[in-house]
Amino acid sequence: MVVRRPKYDGYPEIWRVENGNIVHPFVRPGALRALPFQIDLARIGLEEDLLVVLPTGLGKTVIAALIAAEVLRRTDGKVLLLAPTRPLVQQHADSFGRWLGETRRARFTGTVKRPIREGAWESSDLVFATPEIVQNDLAAGRYDLSDVQLLIFDEAHHAVGKYVYVPIAERYRTERPKGGRVLGLTASPGGKDERIEEVVAALGVARIEARSREDDGVREYVQEIDVEYRWVDLTPEVRAIRDRLRDASHETARRLQRLGYLRQKPIASLTIKDLIALRAEIFARPGPMVRKFGPLYHQLILLHLFHAEERLETQGVGPFLQYLDRLAAKEKPSRGDRAVLALPGIEKARREAESYLRSGREASHPKLDALVELVREQLARLQEHRPRILIFAQYRDTIQGVQSILEAQSWKVGRFVGQATRDAADPGMNQVEQAQILGAFRAGAFPIMVASSVAEEGLDVPDVDLVVFFESVPSEIRAIQRRGRTGRTSTGRVVILLTRDTRDVRHQAAEVRRERSMRRIVRKLSAASKMRGAAGLAEQARARRAPRRKRAGTPPAS
Repeated sequence: MVVRRPKYDGYPEIWRVENGNIVHPFVRPGALRALPFQIDLARIGLEEDLLVVLPTGLGKTVIAALIAAEVLRRTDGKVLLLAPTRPLVQQHADSFGRWLGETRRARFTGTVKRPIREGAWESSDLVFATPEIVQNDLAAGRYDLSDVQLLIFDEAHHAVGKYVYVPIAERYRTERPKGGRVLGLTASPGGKDERIEEVVAALGVARIEARSREDDGVREYVQEIDVEYRWVDLTPEVRAIRDRLRDASHETARRLQRLGYLRQKPIASLTIKDLIALRAEIFARPGPMVRKFGPLYHQLILLHLFHAEERLETQGVGPFLQYLDRLAAKEKPSRGDRAVLALPGIEKARREAESYLRSGREASHPKLDALVELVREQLARLQEHRPRILIFAQYRDTIQGVQSILEAQSWKVGRFVGQATRDAADPGMNQVEQAQILGAFRAGAFPIMVASSVAEEGLDVPDVDLVVFFESVPSEIRAIQRRGRTGRTSTGRVVILLTRDTRDVRHQAAEVRRERSMRRIVRKLSAASKMRGAAGLAEQARARRAPRRKRAGTPPAS
């Protein structure tokens, strides 16, 4: 059932701008400001299915709101905005609520019960939802997408593999009404041709529009972001512990090589990604399952050793020991779990690490001392507003350690993590608690917030003066999103903490390389989409990704 809205005349230019504010029948007076490049991209999104690639902080949500307002004015259909997390769904619902008037809105997440969703779908103009909820409702036949005139995929780079954006977009292609539009929003679609083409094919977009901070028409409206590196060195004692882990890793890898695996690259060049792929390779090899138990056993041991070494190198002695302690505390440890703890090199490394921490002569990792000095420098700077420092860390164990050492300096520190609770000392945070922490940070209740990857995607935290990466991340997507938390209304500052002669160095080099590749590929596809015209880009991307039929007699891959 379509609930008809009041009709309003538009303007010749669709969105009129007065004193920087958008004037439109569905926009609250003085509530929404838009820049010229945002309006230009919104015009394109009204006419074509569009993927917008725009750095964090440059107003992707504003573009979505502009298109949504005009779609609601022109049609009686609804707008569906999908976002991967509950906090993002709530944030978008709040933003659209401030900007757009004369609309009925609903929010669908796991906290909204099914009967309420069914009724709200029929009567709403704007629906904000996590994709899993919508996919489940579609599969159960509770509603369909036939009256969705605009389908928005926030953080559209998730539209790969088995993520639920993919089947929802596919279903929309069969049910979309006449004139229906798809809008994808992302700061970073990926650093490889294959991944970006997979996103384009999954969403079915005909056009890619990318803008960077350096582009004409953008740079005059944005602030600079200064990126610097702070280098530290592992202590001799920690390097000795690492050597024991490496010896154990090399011995285990050589056993796998003798079994016919891991022969494509030197052992020293292996990554955790290689070891995860190795498991699939072992299962894919022909032969009875009983012959695969040995390789799988050694693969698990090697994976544990790599995880342990990564924590020691990039996070600290404390997180390294916590990793081993969790293995030991498992209720039902596997044979490989028990074996890695029983390795003579690991037993000795564990004893040496415990002795190192008990001595108290050095911090768990030299990054902690560098971080304290960095925060002290930032807090001492003269600023027009209360300082805000956002520290990203990969692991929850590290977040605990960082929070403790900063609070020991008598600084107030907030903690922002996901919903999973690991133990009493490390509880998760539900959506309400996350919103409270973000609100307190915005209000200046505490100057420092330590966050996991949950804070990387899309959360609106204005005027962050300093963003700290406790470690480098090899993902160009995550690095771009982390940097985007600063430099919104004033010059931003990003500091990346790196440890010499460790994975930090390799991860940082990989991130830089992939980000350059991403920009090159996006520019190429953007230009190609303008040349091919509607539907050409997505169709060509899908054609390239279609599985090729093997010729008869081609042997299976070993």
